[in-house]
Formats: sequence, structure tokens, C-alpha cells
Amino acid sequence: MPRIKIELPAAFPFSTEIPIYIGHINYGHHLDNAQLMSLVSEARVRFFKFLGYTELDVEGVGIIVADVAAQYRSEAFHGETLLVRMAANDFNKYGCDLVWQLADKDSGREVARGKHGIMFFDYTERKPTTVPAAFIAKAGAA
Repeated sequence: MPRIKIELPAAFPFSTEIPIYIGHINYGHHLDNAQLMSLVSEARVRFFKFLGYTELDVEGVGIIVADVAAQYRSEAFHGETLLVRMAANDFNKYGCDLVWQLADKDSGREVARGKHGIMFFDYTERKPTTVPAAFIAKAGAA
């Protein structure tokens, strides 16, 4: 099976800091892979807030996560603070990728990188909808 390789954008318009709590740690004494997704989900909520949206209201429609890819680079430990950077790219008719990178704030050591494929979704109609132009303008230029 070929390994996943995530290419990072040249610039990230958004970053946030998230501490690693004891509940994020597994029996190997490092960041649990399921908790990594939880931390990225928190960063995604903050990214949308930064753009003036919520995940349920982006110009009147919501989003759903269609796919996820992650590439682990190093361990992360209790007490560290992660700097999470995020950018939107690879727009298509119904969505885009949210590319992210996590690094230890103090050392700069990269912990993980990845992307969430998101699709815009009309929760009233229960069907995919096109990406709002205003979102593209904000996220693409953020």
C-alpha cells in the first residue's frame, strides 16, 4: 500500500494553539490517534469562527466531513501545546480540502499533517450544495 503524502501550502492564513491534556494521551504515553482528530476538529471550528462562520452556517448552509487523511511525523506528549495551522484549498463544485499541520509550539517539531475533505451540505434539504462564493472569497484569500 502506498504511503500517504500530504503536501502543505506555502502559507497558512490561520493558526491556533491547543494544549495536550491527559485525556488526549494513550497507553503509549503519547497523543492518541483518535484524539488527534478531536484536536483537528477543534481547530476546524476555530477556523470557521475566524472566517465569521459556524460549521452549520456558512452563508446559510453547513458542512460535512467527506474524507480525512493524516500523516504522523512525531510523538506529542501531555503538557505540550500544539500550534495548529489550517488553510482551505483545492476547491471544487461542492467543497474543498482543509489542509492542516500540528507542531509543538516550543520546539517547532512537526507532529502531524493532514487534510479534511469537506462538502457543503443543505441540512434542510439533506443534500450536498455548491460552495458559497463568499466562502471561497474569504477562505481562499484568508
